[in-house]
Amino acid sequence: MKTEAAYQHCRQIIDKHSKTFSKAFQHLPGDKRRAVWAVYAFCRTADDIVDEDLPSSKDLHEFRKDLDVFLSGVLPNDEPLWTALGDAFERFHFDKKPFYDMIRGQEMDLYHYQYETTADVLRYSYYVASSVGLMLLPILAPGKEQKLHQSAVYLGYAMQITNILRDVGEDFERGRLYLPEELLQTYGCRIETVCRERKPDAAFINVWEHLAAEAEAYYELGLKDIHLYPMHSRLPVQAAALLYQQILNTARRNQYDVFQKRAVVSSEEKKRILSNLQTAATS
Repeated sequence: MKTEAAYQHCRQIIDKHSKTFSKAFQHLPGDKRRAVWAVYAFCRTADDIVDEDLPSSKDLHEFRKDLDVFLSGVLPNDEPLWTALGDAFERFHFDKKPFYDMIRGQEMDLYHYQYETTADVLRYSYYVASSVGLMLLPILAPGKEQKLHQSAVYLGYAMQITNILRDVGEDFERGRLYLPEELLQTYGCRIETVCRERKPDAAFINVWEHLAAEAEAYYELGLKDIHLYPMHSRLPVQAAALLYQQILNTARRNQYDVFQKRAVVSSEEKKRILSNLQTAATS
């Protein structure tokens, strides 16, 4: 497959599965924007393997083997993902470790890890979300990877906790629970009852807001070093963070019904957030 066609395939994946990220990174220079599409497609492919109706450790193992082959300098097959990612690797100096970390995070989902503490949730969040930020740093801020490492980790924490809070009902139906047991006990939340009845009670809301406060603190920490990003990357990174953070406010407006209503940031809200960022950048 030709490189441009492969990139367009990856673009369709990000447009379909994450309009927030697609919108946030649309103003990057062309080569960087296409590389973001390729990285997202890699992460989405790994995630989809685990989210299938009958997820298989064999499939994830095969994907890891494909990554081994790819990182040895050979395209493992003619899938558009590898063609696009191969071109991106020629243009940017990626660290291999976050790609393997992502697969490690998917293994945690596959084997239904238990999350006893908030620290356990953060560890999981590192593998499935902070790893993405670390993959993107060579694209967004080449030469600044070490200085921005912790920023990327914090934003990954924030975004993944946001995912967890948005998807409580959907995850429960898949047999997954990411809310830490220590918080459920602290607030006396009977999570299985809440999920089965699809009715957020006061205890559930307390747990939800406790974690939301953690996420909001990590958004703030993650954006603290935004000035270290090159000018062309600052707005996309800020936009990705603030658009994602807005999901929490949408869930609040939905009265914490994360069982029957998906918290989605409206087009109007996205335009407002992006407009405010653009105005601030030029003032």
